[in-house]
Amino acid sequence: MDKINVTQQNIKHKRKLLAQRRRRARLRLLILLLFLGVIVTGVLFAGYALVSLGSKLNQEYQTMYEGYTQRQQMRRGTIDPRFDGYTNVLIVGLDEGVDIDGSTEKKADGIVVASFENNTGRLRFIHIPQDTWVNVTGSQEQTKIKYLYAMGGAPLMTRQVNNLLGISIHQYIVLDMAVFSELIDAIDGVDIYVEEDMNYDDAEGNISIHLPQGYQHLNGKQAQQYLRYRSDDLDDLGRMQRQQRFCKALYQNLLQLRTLTKLPTIAEIIKQRVETSAEIFDSVYLANTLRHLSSVPPESIILPGAPAADDPSIWVLDDAAAAQRIQELFPAEGPSEEK
Repeated sequence: MDKINVTQQNIKHKRKLLAQRRRRARLRLLILLLFLGVIVTGVLFAGYALVSLGSKLNQEYQTMYEGYTQRQQMRRGTIDPRFDGYTNVLIVGLDEGVDIDGSTEKKADGIVVASFENNTGRLRFIHIPQDTWVNVTGSQEQTKIKYLYAMGGAPLMTRQVNNLLGISIHQYIVLDMAVFSELIDAIDGVDIYVEEDMNYDDAEGNISIHLPQGYQHLNGKQAQQYLRYRSDDLDDLGRMQRQQRFCKALYQNLLQLRTLTKLPTIAEIIKQRVETSAEIFDSVYLANTLRHLSSVPPESIILPGAPAADDPSIWVLDDAAAAQRIQELFPAEGPSEEK
C-alpha cells in the first residue's frame, strides 16, 4: 500500500514539474514573441520614418531645384539644346564708376564670352567691344552695351549677349577691378609682353598707368593697368587686342601645376566677392569642365565691326561677318571630338 502511495506521489510530482516546464516554455515563447514584436515594430517605424524623411528631403530637393531653374531662367533665358556640347560663360569686368560722360554708375569695362568645348576641353574667347551699339533687349531703346549693367544687371547683359551672338549663355561672372586684382595676385601674377611703353595719368578718373615695354611679370594692379590703357592710335581696339593677349597668357598660367595650390584661395575670393549665376547645382559640372581643360592655346576673336562714321566712340557690329565667325565657332554638327 505504501508503495502505491509513493508511486502516486512521484507521478504527481513529475506532472507538476512537467506543468512548470510547460509554463516556463510558454512564458519564454511569450517573451520571445513580445521581443520580436518590439523589434518588428521598431523596424517598421524606422522604415516609415526613413521613407517619410526621404520623401520630405526629395520634396525639399525638388522645391530647391525648381527655384534654381526659375532663377536661372530669369538670369539667362532659355538654353538652346544646340549648345549642350558647350559651356558658355559670360565674363563682365566692371569699371570704377567714373566715365568721361560724367556718369558714376558702374559700367562694363570688359565683356568676354569664354566658350568651352565639353568633349575636347578646348577654350575660345569672344571679345565684345564695350561700345558696341545695341537695340536693348525687351525695349525700343538703343545704347552702348557697356551701359546695360546699370540698366538691368547681369541678367540683362546675358540676354543681350544671347541675342547679339545668337548663342546660349550658360553662366555669367561679374567682377570689379579690385576683385580682378585680388584674383591675379592669388595666382602670383601673369607673365606677358608689354608691346610699348604705357604711360597715362588721369587724376579725375583715378587712373595712373606706368608700364615699360618688354617682358613683364604683372601683379594684380599692373595687370589692371595693362588692360585699361588706351592712349595709343588704336584706342579701344588696342584695348581689345590687349585683352586677347592677356586672356591667352592667363590661360597658360592657369594650366601650370603651381596654380593648383592656389585654388582654395581663388575659390574663396569668388565665393565672397564675385557675382555669378552658378549655384551649388552647377558646382560638380563646372569643376569637371575645368578639370578637362585642353593644353591647346585658346582661340580668340574680337566681334567684328567698325567705328561709326558720325561718332567714332560707337562700335557698329558687322552683322554678316559676326554671324560667319559665330557659325565657325559653333558649327551646326556640334563640337568636334578630341583626336
